[in-house]
Amino acid sequence: MTKHDDASWHYGGDFPTDLPDEAGATHIGMFVAWALLSGLASEFFQEELAAELAELRAGSTTPGAFLMAACDGKFTDDALSDEGNAFAAAYFSSDRGGYLDDYIGLVGGDHDSLYHVPDTWTTFAMLKPDLDRRLAAWRAQR
Repeated sequence: MTKHDDASWHYGGDFPTDLPDEAGATHIGMFVAWALLSGLASEFFQEELAAELAELRAGSTTPGAFLMAACDGKFTDDALSDEGNAFAAAYFSSDRGGYLDDYIGLVGGDHDSLYHVPDTWTTFAMLKPDLDRRLAAWRAQR
């Protein structure tokens, strides 16, 4: 199992003292929730986390809270399909992708740090069109 990201890598490092650990999961959870809700979930996740995915689809849990509760704060390759993992490697990866730059540009501007962005469906709605566009562009280049 390969780990794309882990909330503990964020809240265990240079992290704002005024925030709970869960704030280290928001930016990861936004991407993971978008991927899962966009048809990039692995069969394993669809089967093993059916109830949790239903809560996510219903909006009864937020993306960051989902990541913390259902995934123990970790974004691993078992969450996504082969296509989802290939896209995550190309776009989410901090050394090659542009996700964090897009995230900060789209939702981080009025906040003290990327960790201060609220874990809400409003934040998700602000990100979704750009993520959809990025996936479409990536698919067109394959």
